[in-house]
Amino acid sequence: MDLGDGETDPRPVNESDGLPILTSPTRHHLGGTLRAIYEDTFDTQPIPDGQIDLLLRLRHKERDRRRVG
Repeated sequence: MDLGDGETDPRPVNESDGLPILTSPTRHHLGGTLRAIYEDTFDTQPIPDGQIDLLLRLRHKERDRRRVG
């Protein structure tokens, strides 16, 4: 990958989009970090009422479809 100053980046690059390829350790590190952030923020917050209503409506539709079919 051309760095714009005449130098090239030695990391492997995906030929189709020109972006660096993430190695397995990098993917593992990013996944663990994102999981920790998610668990610390979103996993501990209550589900908003609007989402609960949506889930209940979907559940009722599933139940109605099973009764018909």
